[in-house]
Amino acid sequence: MSKVIIGLTGPTGAGKSTVAKELKKLGCAVIDADSVARIAVTKEKCLSELKSEFGNDIVGKDGILNRRLLAQRAFSSEKSSMRLNEITHPVIVKLVSKQIDYYKNSDAKAIIIDAALLFESGADAICDTVIAVTAPLDIRIQRIINRDSITPEFAKARIGAQHENSYYTQKSQYCFEGSIPLKDIPYKLRRLLEKIIGEFA
Repeated sequence: MSKVIIGLTGPTGAGKSTVAKELKKLGCAVIDADSVARIAVTKEKCLSELKSEFGNDIVGKDGILNRRLLAQRAFSSEKSSMRLNEITHPVIVKLVSKQIDYYKNSDAKAIIIDAALLFESGADAICDTVIAVTAPLDIRIQRIINRDSITPEFAKARIGAQHENSYYTQKSQYCFEGSIPLKDIPYKLRRLLEKIIGEFA
């Protein structure tokens, strides 16, 4: 039986990481797009394109990418951010596809692609279905303040730079409320996972 490939996405502070951890406990293989992105930028072709776009000095004499400097330049404008995505996203999707092929032969219940930029990267195209994790704005702000030790102003600015909940819910087949009590997450997630697997069986 072929495995269901489930995209997992949502805005910052909604609880996506908690849901991903729980899905792993439930026997799913979880591909973390952030980890894949860190590998993607070390690939020769990708690194070469990044250097020509953002300056040779983003790579030190030791050949290691200065991520902070790259981020500083890439996020200085919307146009720069888009260029970063144009360079890195195809490489990320390719690496994610390789991991999917590997997990297809495992005993995992389903394959989860955990990606904040699932839709923006085009990775949703390789998913059978998508779960959006959302939570009310006030809860998200408080979580980001606690998680990153930043001021409410910075937390609001971070949220403001992202899409609203509706962006994710309108593009996803399933929604999971990330603000429910932690003790209820395993049961609700198990039920949702069983439902999805059942639909694709």
